[in-house]
Amino acid sequence: MHSDTDFDVHSPVVRSFLYAHVGWIFSARNNAINYRLIGDLTRYKELLWLDRHSYVPLAALALVTWLIAGWSGLVIGFCVSTVAVWHVTFSVNSLSHLVGRQPYITGDQSRNNWILALLTMGEGWHNNHHAYQASVRQGFRWWEFDPTFYILRVLSWLGLVWDLHVPPKAVVRAEHRLGRRVIDKVGCQLAATFPVDFLARQASEALARAPDCVELKARILSAEMQPEAFWAEIDLPQVPTLDQVRRYVRAQLGDTPSLNDIALSTRQRLLELLYLRLIEVASSSSSNREHA
Repeated sequence: MHSDTDFDVHSPVVRSFLYAHVGWIFSARNNAINYRLIGDLTRYKELLWLDRHSYVPLAALALVTWLIAGWSGLVIGFCVSTVAVWHVTFSVNSLSHLVGRQPYITGDQSRNNWILALLTMGEGWHNNHHAYQASVRQGFRWWEFDPTFYILRVLSWLGLVWDLHVPPKAVVRAEHRLGRRVIDKVGCQLAATFPVDFLARQASEALARAPDCVELKARILSAEMQPEAFWAEIDLPQVPTLDQVRRYVRAQLGDTPSLNDIALSTRQRLLELLYLRLIEVASSSSSNREHA
């Protein structure tokens, strides 16, 4: 939901790689659990028990490895192996948002990394997972090695697990329409790649030559006018049109069924950014005149 935003507790894009990899675990603000958000899991009392007594199975495993192989069993069979599993798992949060391919538009920096897929039994196909989170299969294609899915499939034949969801063909082919949240996230990201300061300076210079410049600037400074109303009243050639934004989006993302929606979201966010920058420019020029 909040991947690679300020609300993401382990994003290497928003914070540092080290924090995303392991630092977030030691932050007390991440300890609270909102069980209301995971009602499908809280129905299972054994999961709640494990969550509240997480050190019990760890201590039991450590004891078993010591009883079987002594101190070497404890060090290698428990300590070293556990640390290795931890860091490979943590790499899905850190490396899989920095290194790899992005075949799907997800509104974040999740990526498919085949090396991590080998090490994590399939979880390295991370962009796939973000594209369709309900899927039990993260390797969408036959060549995307996903042992976890193969094991779950066998368990389903034995009746031990059920209701395995796989991605629809439209999702695999990237022919599905994106959700509103993803479209808005992508729109914000693309709008931020435009030269907003340059466009705002050009727009400000054009406004200064407009007949009703004084009135418009007064309305901007009063903050009484919303961005939509402002751009509805004025048409500046310096501001990219919807067609221009659409071509830019296509160049960045390729053809997608949600191209028009993303273009609309991108331009709306771009107009908001330009309007805010125009307010800053107008405020700065007014302040300079007062000082003069």
